[in-house]
Amino acid sequence: MDKYLERQLTRDQIDKINNGESIKDVVKEIDFYGYKMDVNFNVLTPSLETEELVSKALTHLYDFDNPRIADIGTGSGCIAIALSKEISSSVEAVDINPKALDIARHNALKNDSDVNFIEGNLLEPLTGKYDCIISNPPFISYEMDSVSVLSSTPILALFAGASGIASYEFILRDCSKYLKDKYLIAFEIGDGQSKMIIEKVNKYLPGSRTWVENDMNDKERFLFIREK
Repeated sequence: MDKYLERQLTRDQIDKINNGESIKDVVKEIDFYGYKMDVNFNVLTPSLETEELVSKALTHLYDFDNPRIADIGTGSGCIAIALSKEISSSVEAVDINPKALDIARHNALKNDSDVNFIEGNLLEPLTGKYDCIISNPPFISYEMDSVSVLSSTPILALFAGASGIASYEFILRDCSKYLKDKYLIAFEIGDGQSKMIIEKVNKYLPGSRTWVENDMNDKERFLFIREK
């Protein structure tokens, strides 16, 4: 069991999971970046790595004055809500799944967070220009034939084409028309995907500054992009 979840569960909840109940049916509330979030079978349970994404993004966002932020594929809303609470900002969050947005809006109310949630596919519903686009999109490739979380996880939140980078490419392909001259793009990525994604960055945002940072397990997990 994921240690991040295990430390939040009661003994009774752990027993239910060990007896075959879905984690998503057992875990109702988790802690994310110090904020209480509810999750159910319509959203992924956020991980410690996603908390790291928020922490690392914040170190760069302090360079912006009241940034306008777009969280793409928000799921439970955890990234958008944490950012809205941690920094003076205007945050919009997009998800294609209306049931996920129900949970995200609930979590925003629960945390007294001012986030504008929008239903739509990736960047399509956005309007205007943003200082930051942040995303933890699907990054599992179709060819993986064994994924332990399939029985309790929304498929749309997991899979992203044959190489697992389809969502990144869609975002990178269209993002320039939504970005201000000074910008930050922050991605959580799958281990081993950085080279493929950087190739797409060079294609769609030539000359931008791009770097990869490792997670707490020393795996490539975060990709950041800044203006030239």
